Amino acid sequence: MARLPRLTITGYPHHVILRGNNRQDIFRTTADYQRMLDLLFEQSRAHKVDIHAYVLLTNHLHLLLTPQEDLALPKMMQAVGRSYVQMFNKMHARTGTLWEGRYRSTLIQTDRYLLACMAYIDLNPVRAQMVAQPEDYAWSSYAHYTGRRTDRLITPHALYWGLGNTPFAREAAYAELGRAGISADQQGALTDATLSGWALGDERFVADLQLQTERRLVKTKAGRPFSEGNKPVPN
Repeated sequence: MARLPRLTITGYPHHVILRGNNRQDIFRTTADYQRMLDLLFEQSRAHKVDIHAYVLLTNHLHLLLTPQEDLALPKMMQAVGRSYVQMFNKMHARTGTLWEGRYRSTLIQTDRYLLACMAYIDLNPVRAQMVAQPEDYAWSSYAHYTGRRTDRLITPHALYWGLGNTPFAREAAYAELGRAGISADQQGALTDATLSGWALGDERFVADLQLQTERRLVKTKAGRPFSEGNKPVPN
């Protein structure tokens, strides 16, 4: 069966996962993490992609972003992936591939999943037991949204601005979101949709979205359509 093209539509938020090949480390030093952040900044600006949240983990990374032009997302990810491998291989005297194939992504329903996806991304280091609290991890967007630092990579989504009327109110609301976490159902839905490449949202959202693309958005049921040769015989 032919592989479906990635689902990418301008103006919608996308959750992206990029993994190291065979779960190998893609970051070995502090300089590696910083190089990736620099590349993401440069290429997101060059290709007009807004990055709302991110986390860089030892052997993979997550991004939440919105492309502002057609093909902006795949062009950005291709440029980041190629440049980083060249730099990583040179710095660590290695050759060959670094990534586990192409990046995985899903398009999400903004009002239903965007804030949950931000929390999902920023809480990754806690779930992985790398740190006790999200603010203890240096390589994520959490510190930006809770007022601990200003991160040039981040373009806040309008839903974040809606968390409060002042910076302090928004920061406090996002910190509370981090403390509350997300449900197991939300976590599973975000993970499964991203790895499979299907759109994530309710039926109305998917139906409206389907009007904008010929690419299939949800998994079809197993089996083949009935034809004259395989229609069931009445009892």
